[in-house]
Amino acid sequence: MNGPVSAGRGTVVCMADLYPNCEPHDSGMLDVGDENHVYWEESGNPAGKPVVFLHGGPGGGTSPVHRRLFNPEKYRIILFDQRGCGKSTPHASAPEADLSTNTTWHLVADMEKLRVQLDVDRWQVFGGSWGSTLALAYAQTHPERVSELVLRGIFTLRESELTWFYQHGASEVFPDFWEKYVAPVPEAERDNLIEAYHRLLHNPDPAVHTPAAVAWTVWENSTIRLHPDYAEIAQAEADTASAVAFARIENHYFVNRGWCEEGQLIANAHLLKDIPAVIVQGRYDTCTPPRTAWDLHRAWPEAELHLVADAGHAVTEPGIRSALIEATDRFADR
Repeated sequence: MNGPVSAGRGTVVCMADLYPNCEPHDSGMLDVGDENHVYWEESGNPAGKPVVFLHGGPGGGTSPVHRRLFNPEKYRIILFDQRGCGKSTPHASAPEADLSTNTTWHLVADMEKLRVQLDVDRWQVFGGSWGSTLALAYAQTHPERVSELVLRGIFTLRESELTWFYQHGASEVFPDFWEKYVAPVPEAERDNLIEAYHRLLHNPDPAVHTPAAVAWTVWENSTIRLHPDYAEIAQAEADTASAVAFARIENHYFVNRGWCEEGQLIANAHLLKDIPAVIVQGRYDTCTPPRTAWDLHRAWPEAELHLVADAGHAVTEPGIRSALIEATDRFADR
């Protein structure tokens, strides 16, 4: 393999090692069609290196902490909330929300509209978890518009990846959290939990779809870190509107396998060979296990792969964010 593989122990840093928060100096709502308006914001240096941050989920939305992964003196930091979540409208928690035009390829097109709107020629694309999926799909579609890729917690929508986390596999590691995840689903329907949740989440009765959405969302929040963050789990449980949007969008994508062919994003990795890239993967990532990052690296040996030995999936874990900031710092002057 051409790109190096680092498997050393992740460097332990504290939250202060993130860059200081910087407030947006510009923001707006981009009309992307289909009656959808996507929230975007810019912070950092208006004349700096453009970078677009792709949040996870799908349906997770952006957070101020995401700005702090980039040097605000060197980067023009662009964040946006993907269709149906965060500050974008209509919100997927609304009873009348239509997800039929919320697909991987609609989001790729939205990114291009945003790039043109903001007069960016090429930008660094940074994505973790589902954000890595969208980053790969975008970069394989528009490689000429990508200066670098920084990816975390690789997820490519393969059947094995979905089965591991939502049907059987991760349940062996987290049987206590799994019991809460499957609780809303009748036992007779548990042979296909993604499909069963699809029915529950789209039931018009809030007494049905809200508990299901909370259970789906809490399952993910409970398992993404090496050490669970119980305060964040409680917050996910309390914010039911966000939970409904997150669960509905995520399940919608997974029922439809992201509108990708099986293994498509890894099979097409050769299209990225000329794009400098860093992949950061937690060794104990239960949500998106290292096998996928390894398979992607084998198909795309030019990318650097960093296996963080003492981390799970979350961007806020010390070793993960340390490796990510090292990558964005290195690319800042490129």
